[in-house]
Amino acid sequence: MKVICYGVREIEKPIFEKINQKFNFELTLLPDLLSHNNIETAKGHEALLVRANCVADKINLEKMHQMGIKFLLTRTVGTNHIDIPEAKKLGFKMAYVPYYSPNAVSELAFSTGLALFRNILHMNNKFNHKDFNVDNEMFAPEVRNSIVGIIGVGRIGLETAKAWKGMGAKVLGYDLYPRTDVDSTNTLDYVDLDTLLAQADLISIHCPYIKGKNEAMVDREFIKKLKPGCIIVNAARGELINYQDLYEGLISGQISKVALDTLTNEGQIYFQKHESELPINIYEKLWSLRPRVIFTPHIGSFTDEAVENMVETSFTNLAEFLKTQTCQNEI
Repeated sequence: MKVICYGVREIEKPIFEKINQKFNFELTLLPDLLSHNNIETAKGHEALLVRANCVADKINLEKMHQMGIKFLLTRTVGTNHIDIPEAKKLGFKMAYVPYYSPNAVSELAFSTGLALFRNILHMNNKFNHKDFNVDNEMFAPEVRNSIVGIIGVGRIGLETAKAWKGMGAKVLGYDLYPRTDVDSTNTLDYVDLDTLLAQADLISIHCPYIKGKNEAMVDREFIKKLKPGCIIVNAARGELINYQDLYEGLISGQISKVALDTLTNEGQIYFQKHESELPINIYEKLWSLRPRVIFTPHIGSFTDEAVENMVETSFTNLAEFLKTQTCQNEI
């Protein structure tokens, strides 16, 4: 079975090769994300493994179909980079990764949130200019005297809540489907969304993006309800935020700081170096507010354990298809 894998970074290659010892697929590992420009590299393969920001739209899907490709796998939880109705129409067998190390994303969300809380980025900016004066921007509340809100208490949200709880914070949680295995004794208190927005000093977003349901959830009305000076961390999906409203919230001071690991149309921003202004104006405007704003290039899952989980699950998905024509993680 010839499998081509897109978006494989150099440091990930040994993980792919190690795990493949159990499967013996004939692998082609490419560092580039799948696009309209490199779809021809898929010729001669029977299966594709993609990641977020790969282009699996109607144009590419039709070309894959013409090449005789039968299996389309994604090493991600989200599937919005695939035109699923079109893929099903063309008869592709598809599968996803339902979960991977929740610690990976939660560690990034917690660490960037804590850096903003304690104004580390501001101090690093001054350090870069050899300025060691203490100023008012370095003053910070202690985490144990603060309230953290978690929107989306799934595997990742729960691990993030535990980290903040471990620092002594009071943690509030909001989820459409509250878990029954957590309580204020060990992790968090469930509250309604308005209560969380009004009380939280920092909000960490971990809910899934559901098209037609919660895009641009963080909008002007959401921001109006925030406790003034709130910090926002989004390590979920970029589509959850209205970025113009976010920018205006930062300018007004209603939001003090923001950490963004994901963006809408992030392929135009992330995974490349920009020599001039960012190609999407609102992101240029947000970038200009650094160090109050930090972008991390969708690296929440860029850890040893998370990549192993993704690759092993993806290869297992393909092996199940080959053996039974079905898969427990089938899309």
